[in-house]
Amino acid sequence: MSAAPNSRPDFRSVEVVAPNLNRRYSGVTATVMALLPEQAKTLNIASLGHHIPDGLPRVSWFDILTKGWRHPKRKPFRIWHARRNIEMLPGIFLRDVLRQPWKLVFTSAAQRDHSAYTKFLISRMDAVIATSPQAQSYLEVSSTVIMHGVDLTRFRPSDDRHAAWNRTALPGRYGVGAFGRIRHQKGTDLFAEAMIRLLPNYPDFTAVVIGLTTPDNQSFVDAIKARIAAADLSGRFVFLGELPSEEVPGWFARLLIHVAPQRWEGFGLTPLESQAAGTAVVATRAGVFETLIEDGRTGLIVDIEDLDALTGALERLMADPALAEAMGRSGRERASTRFSISGEAAAINDVYDIQWTIGRAG
Repeated sequence: MSAAPNSRPDFRSVEVVAPNLNRRYSGVTATVMALLPEQAKTLNIASLGHHIPDGLPRVSWFDILTKGWRHPKRKPFRIWHARRNIEMLPGIFLRDVLRQPWKLVFTSAAQRDHSAYTKFLISRMDAVIATSPQAQSYLEVSSTVIMHGVDLTRFRPSDDRHAAWNRTALPGRYGVGAFGRIRHQKGTDLFAEAMIRLLPNYPDFTAVVIGLTTPDNQSFVDAIKARIAAADLSGRFVFLGELPSEEVPGWFARLLIHVAPQRWEGFGLTPLESQAAGTAVVATRAGVFETLIEDGRTGLIVDIEDLDALTGALERLMADPALAEAMGRSGRERASTRFSISGEAAAINDVYDIQWTIGRAG
């Protein structure tokens, strides 16, 4: 079991390190931090690096570099679970250069050909997890498919969606929103164009965008805002920027409709999070959205970059809020039965156990 909240665990007992070495908060960061407390229920796991919330066990490079040569108390070696190149490389260094007792696990979500460098790093892993069959198809090594899950406690329906929306002080009775980093890949411009077409005919709705805009994407966002202003809709199309992670689940639950208009996505958690929050989803065929969403029951699926189809799907739900509510209820049921984070954590822990079993046999 993990150390008490807000304490540094005794490194001698730490069995798994799940590093988060990217300074920028991302979907991968959110995944690591959501899994950590669930995994910690059954094993001694800690994180290393950035964006580790208070209450989660963490270790330091000092711990690793001064105490990492001894295996943990109950295991023949520690496991280093990487999700990025910048995390695979130090794991290889610890194991192969410093000769510390580690086994390396990598989770791959990418649905594209890997670079030669990434392929080399992956080839040095002891076990590989793919987050979907699509991601697995791009791997040249043996892997185990473990789909992402969602924290059903954090992401849950509001007791009263209308009251929750009213507390935002935003106009209208309903919210329709797109969440995630604002850039071309995420299709924020497509969402805006669909809303420009629809909002004049649906005065009860306000559009909401939540997510980080990086400096290199500022001109992209400025162009979207100019289009919205030209349509005289600035008062009903709100950009909230990047919010603290603890505030985001409440926004999913306030919306009547969540939109995932991505042009490309590795996995894409937001449709799953919105379903867990009891919110209907309109999404493209990017990532694994077609697997996460039951088309016609928990949401609607449209082709990538098909603005007319996106607009039509949104209008179907905006014209019939009762249908959107029903889809939201079905989405919560689907997330609860098929995509819980407890199931994901248990499957990942099974991968670790296989490595430890092999290690003992060796």
